[in-house]
Amino acid sequence: MVVRGVSTQRPDEQRRFADEEDIPFPLLSDMDAALAAALRLPTFRARQALRLKRAVPMVDRERAVRHVHFPVADTPAAVETSLDVAKGL
Repeated sequence: MVVRGVSTQRPDEQRRFADEEDIPFPLLSDMDAALAAALRLPTFRARQALRLKRAVPMVDRERAVRHVHFPVADTPAAVETSLDVAKGL
């Protein structure tokens, strides 16, 4: 199982967020929102910047979406729940 997070933030912003929220896996930067557009992920604008709404889509090796946790109100709880779900897939 490979776990990655994605956001439209810069890598330095992601590192700070991951440290603050105790994210136990790498975050990938999608600053141009290409992945967000390809997966049709939910977005919003903040200070003219495109941001991803917090969601946890689980995509298998064949690129099929197997599970989605949305909306995410509690990031640490969503991470824990999603890791539990991933173990069962």
